[in-house]
Amino acid sequence: MMTEDSDHRFSCLTWEQIKILDQVLTEAIPIHGRGNFPTLEVKPKDIIHVVKEQLTKKQIVIRDIRLNGSTASHILAKQNGTSYKDLDIIFGVELPSEHEFQVVKEAVLNCLLDFLPKCVNKEKITAQTMKDAYVQKMVKVSTDHDRWSLISLSNNSGKNVELKFVNSLRRQFEFSVDSFQIILDSVLNVYSGVDSKLSEDSQLSVIAESMYGDFKEAMDHLKYKLIATRNPEEIRGGGLLKYSNLLVRDFKPADEAEIKSLERYMCSRFFIDFPDVAEQQRKIESYLRNHFIGEEKSKYDYLMTLRGVVNESTVCLMGHERRQTLNMITILALKVLGEQNIIPNAANVTCYYQPAPYISDRNFNNYYIAHGQPPILYQPFSFHVHMQSGMV
Repeated sequence: MMTEDSDHRFSCLTWEQIKILDQVLTEAIPIHGRGNFPTLEVKPKDIIHVVKEQLTKKQIVIRDIRLNGSTASHILAKQNGTSYKDLDIIFGVELPSEHEFQVVKEAVLNCLLDFLPKCVNKEKITAQTMKDAYVQKMVKVSTDHDRWSLISLSNNSGKNVELKFVNSLRRQFEFSVDSFQIILDSVLNVYSGVDSKLSEDSQLSVIAESMYGDFKEAMDHLKYKLIATRNPEEIRGGGLLKYSNLLVRDFKPADEAEIKSLERYMCSRFFIDFPDVAEQQRKIESYLRNHFIGEEKSKYDYLMTLRGVVNESTVCLMGHERRQTLNMITILALKVLGEQNIIPNAANVTCYYQPAPYISDRNFNNYYIAHGQPPILYQPFSFHVHMQSGMV
């Protein structure tokens, strides 16, 4: 229910935006199966319908159903060239106990059976089999403040269908430009009717909400490609990886003075959540896999942008830890160049090696290896790569 205090968070979609929404919901998306399992052609409106139906039968209370994030941004501002990859659908549900989590999971997996080709014998196919065949990832969070689960269905081109079931979630956005949610219930009611086609004559009212708070301000940020957020320390990972992605895509800070402070908060939270350099590397590699499919040439620019932010804004790490992280990102960037067979101009590359401690001893003139001694094991020294073309 909208109140006078909160209605600035909401806006009604225009008919042009509703038509784009209709295209998104009725376009078949392939869900790729592993092994011998066939590809499922799934329309978002259909999978929403069958999941909703199953949850209702299982007496799961559904508050509303929403389209979230980049997909909602695409619908609201397609004319600005906004695009989306994951189709992020949120079911607002009541999950009072572990039992409801399990019911939701089984309901979704059983619903996938409906999309298998008619020639497939479904009798011996279990929910676990469907999970192994079609689910990219599953997440469950159950804390005092956050209770939600996610089931992401596989798509080889990175356009995963992500079904999120949210009882409570304190933080539902990273930046203002991905804070939009479109409430689908009125559209779904039309789809389920006898005349299931949307028309301008139906005077359909579809509401969008900005979780950032001020809808008009967030829309201006989206329109003019501006970066703004609130309390990045509340975001898991601080929003650091998303922030660097926005920079690579030519977004600019809405407030140049404020952004440096926000960058420090982002970096601090990132290193709190991922304190080990191996964890950081896994997280960054996972982000590259999920957000740069078909955009291989952008990976290097992304990594060097990320490195620049970490280099300039990290104040919470000891010098050694900071160098480790910077070196790790540098090596990932060089690996990306190698994968693309791009070899940088050697005249612009300088490698700095950290010498062994004894090199500083003026009495040390050369190496001496005594015969009969065990072989010497050399530990790898950390190294830094400087490229005049922007690797700093």
